Amino acid sequence: MKKDIEIPKVEEVHVAAVREFNEEFQTKEWNAYLINNRDDALEMVLIVARGKSTKKKTSVMRHKLERLPAHSYAKIEFIQDEVLQLDNEYLVTFFAENKMYEKKFSFKKNSVSTSRIGDLPVIPKKGILAK
Repeated sequence: MKKDIEIPKVEEVHVAAVREFNEEFQTKEWNAYLINNRDDALEMVLIVARGKSTKKKTSVMRHKLERLPAHSYAKIEFIQDEVLQLDNEYLVTFFAENKMYEKKFSFKKNSVSTSRIGDLPVIPKKGILAK
C-alpha cells in the first residue's frame, strides 16, 4: 500500500553551477556539478538534465556515474549561456544505504549569474547551489 512505501529524504547532496575558466578556449563558462557531502558513497547515480520555458525547451540529457565517493564532487555538464535563460532541472536518482533516493534540483531562469556566486560545500571553488 502507499502508506508502506518509504521515500527517504535527500540530504547533503547538491547540484551547483560553477563559473570556471576554460584553458582550451580561453573563456569563462558555467559547469554543473554534483556534490556528495554525505559520509557515504552514492552508487549508480542517474542524472536527467533539461531546460524549458513556455516557448522553448532543450534536449533531455542523461548522465550516469557508477560511484561518487563521500565528500566529493563530479562534473555533470557544461551549461551554455543561452540555456541559462530557461528554467533548468536536474533530476538526480541514486542508491545509498541500500535505499533508492531521488530529488529534483532546479535553477530558475536567469538565476545563475556572477552576482549570486558564493561558497560551496566540498568544492574549493565558488558557485551557486540549485534549489
